[in-house]
Amino acid sequence: MTDATGATRPIKPAGPFSAWEFGLALRYLRARRREGGIALIAIISYVAIALAVMALIVVMSIMAGFRSTLLDRMLSFNGHMYVQGQVLNDPDRDTALRRIGQVPGVVSVTPLIDSQSIVRAAGVTTGALVRGIRPQDLGSMAYVNDSLTEEARRTFGQGAYGGDNILIGKALAEGMGLRVGDPITLYSPTGADSALGNLGGLEKTYRVGGLFTSGAADFDRAYIFMPLEQAQLFFAKEGVWDVIELKIDEPDRVDDLLGPVRAAAGSGAIVSDWRDRMAAFWGALKVERVAMSIILGLVVAIAALNIISGIVMLVKNKTRDIAILRTVGASQSSMLRVFFISGATIGIAGTITGLVLGLLFCLNIGAIQHFLEWVFQTRLFDADVYMLDSIPAEVDPMDVVWVTLWSVFMSCVASLLPSWRAAKMDPVEALRYE
Repeated sequence: MTDATGATRPIKPAGPFSAWEFGLALRYLRARRREGGIALIAIISYVAIALAVMALIVVMSIMAGFRSTLLDRMLSFNGHMYVQGQVLNDPDRDTALRRIGQVPGVVSVTPLIDSQSIVRAAGVTTGALVRGIRPQDLGSMAYVNDSLTEEARRTFGQGAYGGDNILIGKALAEGMGLRVGDPITLYSPTGADSALGNLGGLEKTYRVGGLFTSGAADFDRAYIFMPLEQAQLFFAKEGVWDVIELKIDEPDRVDDLLGPVRAAAGSGAIVSDWRDRMAAFWGALKVERVAMSIILGLVVAIAALNIISGIVMLVKNKTRDIAILRTVGASQSSMLRVFFISGATIGIAGTITGLVLGLLFCLNIGAIQHFLEWVFQTRLFDADVYMLDSIPAEVDPMDVVWVTLWSVFMSCVASLLPSWRAAKMDPVEALRYE
């Protein structure tokens, strides 16, 4: 090649992943079957990857939605941090309670009594967990408080030693055939103290002042709320707290508040968090999440392996082209990149399509659910059972990134193997039978 002065300049070879390599790779993908193309196989591979990625995004998002909803309801009922130890018996515990409440990030501080009791009503006898709580602290349990009627909230805690109105879970009430206003008898195994000493077991009849739902059926079947003063009297724990329960603004950042809360509670205080109390449940959620990610990741990998068969057929059909290109100066690495680009393009296009479809499905899952219910005239997700209006879906950006990288990686690996075979092809052998 000569320049304007007539001097000869060396021809600069095209670099890796140059325009001609991309152009040739895309041309091979567009070629029809009789021209040696793999259009049909490419479409099948593309659809398989798109559906696998979409399924992975949707399933992971629904699992994250259920996990978030379930944890939110369980933590709303049980609290995020707990303080026990010497502070519960300290004469200055009310001051410690105020100090804990002033720690930045702490939303509410609630002293509790937790005891087991035998419950009898309408000829039915069962066991229950009685939680003594101050009336003003009901608001810290959003789901419970919102489910109560105004009358139930107003009358709870009214009367001597908190009165005789108690709150029971809706599921427990239905199991025992109880309604608001009905009598219910509780039996305390410890009993109350008197001038003659502890009386042993104590039995007392209360009034059902309200029915609550916590969003978790297990809690609704097991718990009864009683005013704190009444619980202290009934269980012979006058002036005693079993635990101080804390709610914080960000439960996931509970580690950051362990030190400040411990310092505010004073020496001898034992501070734990919801992860300690719910260790088995929390561990099961993490194991389930990891296991489901691996299983669905294998589905994406299997879908990506379809690319191998397509590129193998493409290499077989383009044997003559490879030989001619190698003869005129194309390098082995250029041939590898051409077929690698062809396979990777299928995988990347399928991944992008699957991501878009998966995100659209998750963002409109409620509308899709209601549409299917209208079409089939059935309830796909019973709100009375799950206490949710629709299937929850929460898209985690890290899940999206992980799925994208995994799908693209597997597509590239699947494309690399047959491309390597094309690069190693001997042009003389390839043209011998042409």
